[in-house]
Amino acid sequence: MAGGSPCSCQLAAQGDAGVAVEDDENPAVGRYRLRGRERIGSDVGPATAFAAAFARMSDVVEETIIGKPGAVRLALVCLLAEGHLLIEDVPGVGKTSLARALATAVGGTWGRIQFTPDLLPTDITGTLVLHPGGGEEVREGPIFANIVLCDEVNRASPKTQSALLEVMEERQVTIDRDPRPVPRPFVVVATQNPVEMAGTYPLPEAQLDRFLMRIHLGYPDHDAEVRMLRGAPASATGAAPPFDPPTVQALIRQAETTHIADSILSHIVTIADATRNHPLVTLGVSPRGGKAMVAATRVYAAAAGRDYVVPDDIRALAVPVFGHRILLTPRAELDGVDPARVLDDALATAPMIPTGVH
Repeated sequence: MAGGSPCSCQLAAQGDAGVAVEDDENPAVGRYRLRGRERIGSDVGPATAFAAAFARMSDVVEETIIGKPGAVRLALVCLLAEGHLLIEDVPGVGKTSLARALATAVGGTWGRIQFTPDLLPTDITGTLVLHPGGGEEVREGPIFANIVLCDEVNRASPKTQSALLEVMEERQVTIDRDPRPVPRPFVVVATQNPVEMAGTYPLPEAQLDRFLMRIHLGYPDHDAEVRMLRGAPASATGAAPPFDPPTVQALIRQAETTHIADSILSHIVTIADATRNHPLVTLGVSPRGGKAMVAATRVYAAAAGRDYVVPDDIRALAVPVFGHRILLTPRAELDGVDPARVLDDALATAPMIPTGVH
């Protein structure tokens, strides 16, 4: 997208049929037509076409997650940045439904792992099985899917939680010294309940840092909950998925071409550095967090129909992308300080970028 340079992964419009996705390097993607919210002309640019595809994907997810457009948008930004998502909220607000809706939207495979204290690492990754008559086979675990729900991830032991570290970072699982790639796109959606903490194992900082975002769903508003009680569609089961994994991969590659100026990159580093030197913080945002912000803002900008990132994109994503990477001092926690306050201070002290710089 940057500077109008050609890209092997092109998003184009297909007249009245809506948006088409093409990938010149992968003929298997072909032309994939989508019916978006409105008609797109044939002269539409890649950023506008990406935004229309994003809107169509959002429509599919919102058929299940009613009254939470902001959370759905963040979840899709995370997915198209191919990052991992941590959903922290009370029971019954749709955490599991959101993960399943994401899998439906991308037309990908779905795996679910219920984390319990007796769960073993091989229950996640799979194992090598020896047959009595000779021979062996690898039985892959539920981690081998496009969207993997790790439900109540903090209820398993640290040993079991560590089984996610390799696959979240490297998109592969090693079974009997043999690395095996997982399907792409690959996204872990983990949930945890902040209310019932007895008998749980808090996620270590090394694992929290591997999640691109942490979001909260919260309760729906009155009208949305009435729609749910009235019997609004709970899922898109039975309907053909509007996307498939190769098409989603093409969208991911398209988002990666969104231009981000050096001044914006410097702004991200300045904010991250401010969290590391904040008096209420023990551990600030890591360089991995900065890379996560770059990936997320590129998708966020493309979803808005822009082929460049602006400072407001960083402000919009600061809490979901940076918040869970900040470890407060014990005194700050006792005083009720939350990471959002630290980020407000960091954003306030960071030099303003002139309007129009992108």
